[in-house]
Amino acid sequence: MFITEAFAQTAAPAAGGADILMSILPFILIFVVMYFLIIRPQRAQMKRREELLKNIRRGDQVVTGGGIVGKVTKVVDDSELEVEIAEGIKVRVVRSGVSEVRVKGEPVKE
Repeated sequence: MFITEAFAQTAAPAAGGADILMSILPFILIFVVMYFLIIRPQRAQMKRREELLKNIRRGDQVVTGGGIVGKVTKVVDDSELEVEIAEGIKVRVVRSGVSEVRVKGEPVKE
């Protein structure tokens, strides 16, 4: 009776601001948890893989993405390797096609 409708409406948005914050807070917490559980470890794994592929040298035993196991006989350039998959059979493999390095070779003595 003493409070006009206009005055009652101006007090409502102040309480709504806190409600918006409380509704957004769970999404922010979920993002933080996802970052530490998924995004950070995946970035670290990508760095390890990049380092592994960069350090492949002659004599390493590698497994290609197709499951072929072979020994690196020559590093052609930054993106290709020559891999011997059987005696006398050599194939060229793209570095990114290598899925793992099984046995590290000895340093090359030339």
